Amino acid sequence: MGDPTDKARLDALEKRIEAAKGARAPRSQTGEKLSQANHAWRMVIELVVGIAIGVGIGYGLDVLFGTMPWFLVPFTLLGFAAGVRTMLRTAQELQEDNAAPRGAPDEEDEGE
Repeated sequence: MGDPTDKARLDALEKRIEAAKGARAPRSQTGEKLSQANHAWRMVIELVVGIAIGVGIGYGLDVLFGTMPWFLVPFTLLGFAAGVRTMLRTAQELQEDNAAPRGAPDEEDEGE
């Protein structure tokens, strides 16, 4: 029932199964994808907040002065422009952050 050869074969099989599971395990790509998703959400939120602030200011001024669409439309457009500008600035920062680590080793390799 408990032959030593069977025990050794089972141990060897368990080691091979663990090795196969380790080879199939996902690598650190999930962290990178999560980071990219966070950056994407950050940029979307910046755009929406810019528009919301523009709408809020325009609506508030229209209620204050009694001129309904006159301040709402231009401040909504200004909020959209501010949101896009902030989003582009964030994209540029992310591009610089991603380019710096990759560019540094290449320059060292070329010099040698």
